[in-house]
Amino acid sequence: MRVETSVTMERVIIIGSGPAGLTAAVYAARANLNPLVFAGGLYGGQLMLTTEVENFPGFPDGIMGPDLMIKFREQAERFGARIENVDVTSVDFSKRPFTVSTSEGSYQAKTVIVATGASARWLEIPGEEKLRGRGVSTCATCDGAFFRDKHIVVVGGGDSAMEEALFLTRFGSKVTVIHRRDHLRASKIMAERATSHEKIAFVWNTVVDEVLGDPVMTGLKLRNVETGETSEFAADALFIAIGHTPNTSIFQDQLDLDEAGYIVSPDGTSTSVDGIFVAGDVSDLRYKQAITAAGAGCKAAMDAEKHLEALEFAMRETATAR
Repeated sequence: MRVETSVTMERVIIIGSGPAGLTAAVYAARANLNPLVFAGGLYGGQLMLTTEVENFPGFPDGIMGPDLMIKFREQAERFGARIENVDVTSVDFSKRPFTVSTSEGSYQAKTVIVATGASARWLEIPGEEKLRGRGVSTCATCDGAFFRDKHIVVVGGGDSAMEEALFLTRFGSKVTVIHRRDHLRASKIMAERATSHEKIAFVWNTVVDEVLGDPVMTGLKLRNVETGETSEFAADALFIAIGHTPNTSIFQDQLDLDEAGYIVSPDGTSTSVDGIFVAGDVSDLRYKQAITAAGAGCKAAMDAEKHLEALEFAMRETATAR
């Protein structure tokens, strides 16, 4: 369905269609706010790139990531959310009503919920994309349990990488951390925990050039950055922990962002602009789970509803006074 090119006024626009955005859509639709959701050309967030999800409540046997997001979407649409698979190209939050623009039209809204998420950084090497969900992952909490008693590799040298490596020792028979430098960037306490763990080994001054295996990962091609020497390294899984990039480029001059580009929210839903709310990984530096994103979407929708009630009450009072 094509988006109309004329400017249309909405009570609430939701930008994003991962667990945060679609949960916000469910709650906003059930509150009769008739939300318009801009889902993006590739809707569903990072769960569209995963295989089986075992830690989302309500699915004791697990569910495939894309199937879970389809259910999210169907539930939102059941209650009346209007979902468009288009990308937002720009926003103007400097004045009311707020303007949200896509390649196919511009919309005005009384409130906006930003739920654009954060994208995991990948190595961008041969074999990586083909083997995502077949040994290659960016989420130990999501996928670690699939590799019980296996040899697991973690790439990275910061706190996140050490946290992933320590968590993965619960499952793997051995965890090897591969880092391109000869020392860790992680905090002293995290580095000490990882280096002293009996299950964790380190390969220094080394990068991964290729992921090997078909149809599942069987190993890696490594390169020593000092000598240039290459070698093959047998392993069953690769967890990439080199950070995330929040999807906030269109909000650069519109909302307060922290040094890493995440939207700043003092209470978890509000932003630097009254009437603009945030939910999910686009402001979450810590948890980055589907269930926490969904909870944030619920809170953002409820806060947007309260904001609209106050805004519309004030408008009626002003009209009556005249």
